[in-house]
Amino acid sequence: MTHSDRPEAPYHKDEGSLQDLIQFVSRRRTLGMLGTLAFGASSVAACGGSGDGGSTSTSVATSSSSSSSASSSSSNSSSSSSSTSASGTCTTFSNETEGPYPGDGSNTVSGSIINALAISGINRSDIRTSVGSASGTAPGLPLTLTISLVNSGTGCTPLAGYVVYIWHCTRDGLYSLYSSTLTAQNYLRGIQVTDSSGKVTFTTIFPGCYTGRMPHIHVEVYPSLAAATSYANKIKTTQFALDRTVCSTVYSTVSGYSASTTALNGITFATDNVFSDLSSSQLAAQTISLSGDTTNGYTGPITLGIKI
Repeated sequence: MTHSDRPEAPYHKDEGSLQDLIQFVSRRRTLGMLGTLAFGASSVAACGGSGDGGSTSTSVATSSSSSSSASSSSSNSSSSSSSTSASGTCTTFSNETEGPYPGDGSNTVSGSIINALAISGINRSDIRTSVGSASGTAPGLPLTLTISLVNSGTGCTPLAGYVVYIWHCTRDGLYSLYSSTLTAQNYLRGIQVTDSSGKVTFTTIFPGCYTGRMPHIHVEVYPSLAAATSYANKIKTTQFALDRTVCSTVYSTVSGYSASTTALNGITFATDNVFSDLSSSQLAAQTISLSGDTTNGYTGPITLGIKI
């Protein structure tokens, strides 16, 4: 894999990084203001990475909605809060960058808008295969992810009827629809409507690791299935982290993940340009609780708190 095939290398400039640059500047400005008011000194925090998943060109669609999303994305974890209810405690997730490969209609590849939300069959539980007119299956160790969406502003009550959209890289660290070898694939992307308990379950593969980022899964939340057609309607953008120890075990044991071992050795949560500004409790809340093994795969629940 060449350097240009490794997405989201920190601060690498390309045509797909404009939105992340806006978010980076906005986050720096916001954190500096907060630090001046609270401590009389500036606060500094890194934000989402950028990069090119291949030789195709990527540009960002511009609109008032996009600008609003960029300015509110990647908020510092100090603004997060926890709520407690009879069912337990939940944490309001930090806003994080969607990165350059969201597939939500907010940017283009080679002049064409990339919107996986509009693909027939994208509403599914198993996201390991491509849908619509595409065909293909992403190889990798199975991962079953159960997300509980709750309203952290009202005592962690379940949010039924909302839509959760997730996407992540392949075991090689590439993204469908964007990376030059995967523009004809749309796997490892999917949406689901939360049930009466606010839950959705996705079957996918264990994500790989690439230069500049800790292993992660991107998430967007939409208020309804009817609204889950464009980034303009999303109400939350964040990211899930994966436990470093489990990642190291998978990458060093399971066939096909060897390149991820090298990438993981070069990054930590403290140097990751998205997770580095989270408090320890915030990072713990945004990290999937994994159980399983390198033969049968892993399962992981996570409670996603958002304020409605």
